[in-house]
Amino acid sequence: MQFKSTLMTAALAAALTVPVAASAQQVTLMTGPQGGSWIPLGGALKGMWEKSIPGLQIQMTPGAGIANVRGVDEGKAQIGFANSATTVDGIAGRAPYPKKVTKVCQLANLYPQYFQVVALADAKINSFADMKGKSLVTQPKGNTGEILTATVLSLNGMSYQSLAKANFQAAYTDAVALMKDGHAQVFTLGTTAPASAVMDLASARDVHLVPVDDKTMAALKNMNPGYNRLMIKAGTYPKQDKDVPVIGYSTHLIVSCDLPEDTVYKMAKVMAANIDTLSAVVKSITGVTPKDMAVDIGVPLHKGALKFYKEAGAI
Repeated sequence: MQFKSTLMTAALAAALTVPVAASAQQVTLMTGPQGGSWIPLGGALKGMWEKSIPGLQIQMTPGAGIANVRGVDEGKAQIGFANSATTVDGIAGRAPYPKKVTKVCQLANLYPQYFQVVALADAKINSFADMKGKSLVTQPKGNTGEILTATVLSLNGMSYQSLAKANFQAAYTDAVALMKDGHAQVFTLGTTAPASAVMDLASARDVHLVPVDDKTMAALKNMNPGYNRLMIKAGTYPKQDKDVPVIGYSTHLIVSCDLPEDTVYKMAKVMAANIDTLSAVVKSITGVTPKDMAVDIGVPLHKGALKFYKEAGAI
């Protein structure tokens, strides 16, 4: 009898462990290229979410703005960083997306992104038009920074064929290496300012930011109202003695619309309670409130995020 009782106890214990294992929720978070802000920010989010939401396990994987939107829509990931303007393109089914994205929901707005055109000082590139015949390095095709690069060239009567050479590098660190060695004369990227990759480059070579002109900005905004003019303040980078106008948009977090409401509610709540931790990684997040996080950018809010923002009095 004692042996039978022991077996029953063991069986019961085993049965009780099954729901615990089943309750674990594994999700994938798509971040960004090496050298950008999305990888360290993703690490901070992973840490706080896993600590505060029982059973949640997050796997991080590199990505890029447009790739992340498609990844979440196609079920390859459940969370991702994205850029407001190009996410709206996906919702509308505009190029470069092959079709409308239908499973992408908004979690939170985070901070502004700056499209930076960084030229070697001796390359004589003072405007977008001056890029003709020069060597460029940008991100792989389909990345938000690359799409903007191609668009800016087009709006100025050029294409990649108008350049001496176009390099496409997934890691900002590899792009910086090309610039340091003189194999590229201009580097385009969309990220925070100051960007660590640009600071690294500026420590080795004299560089400057190329400003966006009024005509290009107006044409771009007419194509997609999600873009706007932002200013990179003087002193942001070494030897930058004046404010430089650039193309801007917002970084935001997207989630699969299929994620459980309670999980997303807790994700939004934990983020709002830990803004100081996030701003230690990306300074631009300093002072972000639930109201900022909830601003309508044209991407539908996930039900869980909506519940938190209503509770917080943000909407």
